[in-house]
Amino acid sequence: MRGRRWRVFVALMAGVLATSLAGCTENGQQSDDNLTLGLLLPSRAVPRWEQSDKPLIEKRVKELCPDCTVMYANAENDAASQRQQMNSMITRGVSALILDVVDPKALRSSVRAADREGIPVVAYDRLAEGPISGFVSFNGGQVGRLQGEALLKGMGARADGGGVVMMNGDPSSPNAAWYEGGSRAVLQDKVRILKSYSTLGWRAENAHDHMSAAVSDLGPNQIDGVLAANDSIAAGVISALKSARISPLPPVTGQDADLDAVRRIVEGEQYMTVYKPFRLETEAAAAMAVALARGNDLDALVTRSVDTPTTQDVPAVLLTPIAVTAETIGRTLVRDGVYTIDQICTPKLRPACDRIGLTR
Repeated sequence: MRGRRWRVFVALMAGVLATSLAGCTENGQQSDDNLTLGLLLPSRAVPRWEQSDKPLIEKRVKELCPDCTVMYANAENDAASQRQQMNSMITRGVSALILDVVDPKALRSSVRAADREGIPVVAYDRLAEGPISGFVSFNGGQVGRLQGEALLKGMGARADGGGVVMMNGDPSSPNAAWYEGGSRAVLQDKVRILKSYSTLGWRAENAHDHMSAAVSDLGPNQIDGVLAANDSIAAGVISALKSARISPLPPVTGQDADLDAVRRIVEGEQYMTVYKPFRLETEAAAAMAVALARGNDLDALVTRSVDTPTTQDVPAVLLTPIAVTAETIGRTLVRDGVYTIDQICTPKLRPACDRIGLTR
């Protein structure tokens, strides 16, 4: 009788153990069969998030983990919405999160909630706060320096003491201060910074309003260059300058290599953009998220560590940005397959493309 009871007990424990290990591999790592990765992007105002980052991350996750599922949400630049989206993914039991944070402070509690549930968070492009497990971005200080150096070059003789308007990013984004710091380090001893604005939501319409106000206050002949933090902001700046009938346009910087911005560069309306090879960033983020979801560490994937206001020594990958002007579109964006010449050179732009050597 005693032997029978023992056999029943062993059978019951075997069933419990099998249930507890369901979805795990023999070495304790989680099986790919039930892995879901959450992807939270900040907005649609900047075209790259939906057109480049989302599909590239989804593609790379599937390459690394064919049975993994990607759950996606876009916050439309609203921190409250992103907090709700992230909390929903935590409740649904995702295995890891890739978070491009709208507002680091506003999402700090959600990052902590994920940590309590054992869900690792990879901060993507913008450095989140709270107990994050990894960070992938481009070096923001270098982005700003590239913009500042290009602006000085575009200003020519006016780079010595000329007047510049700075159109910075959204102050809720940690990257905005990162970019501004890099550009100011280049510009501060060379030019006069006449006006400096923060552009809420990185939106073109907000940049347009700020630039219109600057032209009204300063007059059209005082502005020798505009440091625009990204291409959406540059679009608003250029629209305002054209509305004020300023000709020729002063050099205007940008960032993200949006297709419309590249066309503006070809046409001579925008001086430069900063190309951040998105494939490298998306591949690094996907690899980190899949590794963490499987229960692995990031030692083989990261190149350095960074500190946040709340967390020290976060494993990180910081990639190198590339300045793009009219002369370098072909050997950067076209060479890397970001755009084809036919995509850039519309019939209207064909003569301008020919002038800069952007031919089939």
